[in-house]
Amino acid sequence: MLFQWGLQKKKQEIQGKEGKDQSGQAQDIPGEPIHSQLEMNIDIVRHTTGDSPDIVIRRFDVGHERTIRAAMIFVDGLVDEKNVYQFLLEPLMTATFPISLLPTDLFIWMEKKLAAVGAIRQISQWSELFTELMSGETIILLDGIPLALCASTKGGQYRQIEEPQTQIAIRGSRDGFTESLRINTSLIRRRIQNPNLWMETMKIGKVTQTDVAIMYIKGIANEEIVQEVKHRLNRINIDSILESGYIEQLIEDQTYTTFPTVYHTERPDTVAANLLEGRVAIFMEGTPFVLVVPAVFIQFFQAVEDYYSRFDISTALRFLRVLIFFISLIAPALYIAATTFHQEMIPTPLVIAIAAQREAVPFPAFVEALVMEVTFEILREAGVRLPRAVGQAVSIVGALVIGQSAVEAGFVSSAMVIVVSITAVASFATPAVAIAISARLIRFLLMVLAAIFGFYGIIIGILVMTIHLCSLRSFGVPYMSPLAPSIPANMGDTLFRVPTWAFKDRPHLISQKNIKRQGNNQKPQPPGSNSSNDSNRGETS
Repeated sequence: MLFQWGLQKKKQEIQGKEGKDQSGQAQDIPGEPIHSQLEMNIDIVRHTTGDSPDIVIRRFDVGHERTIRAAMIFVDGLVDEKNVYQFLLEPLMTATFPISLLPTDLFIWMEKKLAAVGAIRQISQWSELFTELMSGETIILLDGIPLALCASTKGGQYRQIEEPQTQIAIRGSRDGFTESLRINTSLIRRRIQNPNLWMETMKIGKVTQTDVAIMYIKGIANEEIVQEVKHRLNRINIDSILESGYIEQLIEDQTYTTFPTVYHTERPDTVAANLLEGRVAIFMEGTPFVLVVPAVFIQFFQAVEDYYSRFDISTALRFLRVLIFFISLIAPALYIAATTFHQEMIPTPLVIAIAAQREAVPFPAFVEALVMEVTFEILREAGVRLPRAVGQAVSIVGALVIGQSAVEAGFVSSAMVIVVSITAVASFATPAVAIAISARLIRFLLMVLAAIFGFYGIIIGILVMTIHLCSLRSFGVPYMSPLAPSIPANMGDTLFRVPTWAFKDRPHLISQKNIKRQGNNQKPQPPGSNSSNDSNRGETS
């Protein structure tokens, strides 16, 4: 079939036909074996890739006394050109192979004697050849041999390792993930130098053929969760995967919810800590964000420096973050309910001051809050989209000017500007952006309930939200665990953060093997204590 296709293509070129790509031909070729004629193989590569200028085809001869025509094919920009020319092309052009060597054994001889690159293997199918070629590998073809050599030469230009932009930590590492899959996995390998850290790769996307890798610690991760992750990834049937958000939306347990059930981060130390708890990390080529599953609700309020600081400081900060979350969730709704239905719950001097401010405002509290919230969301979105040099200045100046002008014009009251400002600052203080966006959306719903039912509407909304949270699952793990269901052994890493020496067990519903994280008697002891003397006596004996 390939030979007939090659003759047909040559005939079309001679006749000068513009429509030389017949329907179905280019799609049928990748399923065929590689041909033994070098020129035929080169024509197939050119035809399949549309004779693209970035597909480099370098012809050369192997051997001196007895030469064999060969060709090296790679994609410009996806390979490390130094490895290609110095460790592949130059040794092959200067090599002298034994005259008695059979052509079929030449690949094995080249692999053992000449190829000074990382991994090299033989391939026989066109589908595999084009997959490796477009992944940044170098293909070597020899005339008369229906095989090809695939040499590992991935490289090209990547963004340097920099500090993460979305999860900045005061204390902790300063390196963050990049858009390179191999660089990202190496950052985890440097932190967990254990052979039980397993990684499996696959390609997702019928058109993009995006490299995706899952990483977990064998013996700690739950095998059922690992198999479920593989099953959901293998089930994906889509043309393109351009960012990890595509995968997140295709593997999550519940679609119709504003709360994230998959955790994403660009910090290697965060991913390493989650792997040690038994979770599974999903890496993808082309994005610095790594997905971690399963995810629980309390996980989105934990910052990486919580584990690098003292437990009492971390506990106080976690309580503050939860308080911040509720402020960003219900602050405008509380103001609407109190000023509309429950004025008796506000101190009298404050009620008089608020009434005096609202005397010139023609709108009810709900409309006033809705206008201010929508205005601030517009400013926030504009600040994100504008260039970094002017985005922050525009958002700050815009908020100040619009807020002051709105108060002077009588559209809103000063108290409402204060409430909206506190709410906006609180939404920025939440550690995870995904959970902060959820609070922003639910805030508008609670404002509507507060405008209709007052405090009763807020309570109903929070109860419905709590029931919804308790019904969520992340890869089969309850979203509110270890709070609901209650697991006392894992309560030390929720709202409270116990000392490091008290972290004895891993999360029970996530890691069901090798639960013990550390041994007993890890509590620091002052000099001269009984435990210290016992250990000293043991060492002496």
